[in-house]
Amino acid sequence: MSDQDPLDGLDLPTAASAAAYGGCEELGRAARLLKDEQFSAFYRSVIRRLVGFLINQGATVPTAADIAQDSMIKAYRRWADLEDPRAWIHTVAARELVRRSASLREEPVESVPEATALLPRPDALGEWESRYALLPLLCALPPRQRQVLAWTLDGYTPDDIAGQLHISSDAVRSNLMKARRAVAQRLRNREEEL
Repeated sequence: MSDQDPLDGLDLPTAASAAAYGGCEELGRAARLLKDEQFSAFYRSVIRRLVGFLINQGATVPTAADIAQDSMIKAYRRWADLEDPRAWIHTVAARELVRRSASLREEPVESVPEATALLPRPDALGEWESRYALLPLLCALPPRQRQVLAWTLDGYTPDDIAGQLHISSDAVRSNLMKARRAVAQRLRNREEEL
């Protein structure tokens, strides 16, 4: 056994230097405030479009809002690690929608949901949906075409979409072309009926 103290030779903090560590607490607080400000700006600029993006893929308004909020929570927790937060949040939200769609069990409610920032007047939900005449046309598309079109409507290029969905750019362009043709044909059919 050794008689040497394992702490010998180490510079341990003195009371004066320990007080200096209080500055670390201030730095931590400042970093959290900066993170909160950056995330808040991101949230405000993306949340409504993210909900629209999910609706374009087939989510109901309440489901889209719920998924968007859950995705934002995940983004906040990983904020420091995200290189492209907008693309990351869209990918996370789209995957969650697919998971929920795969295990869909609707539960009807008797009353309209309460107002939220995303839906200030729940009683106007039908009015809001009717403004989006494209939704019924999107509902008729196959899932991949609808997914690619939703990403496109949210401003992503085929190359961006290919990277996010882990498919080739040619597959994105092909699905996008088919989706556009199908929507155009349905619009022509609708006009002929009138």
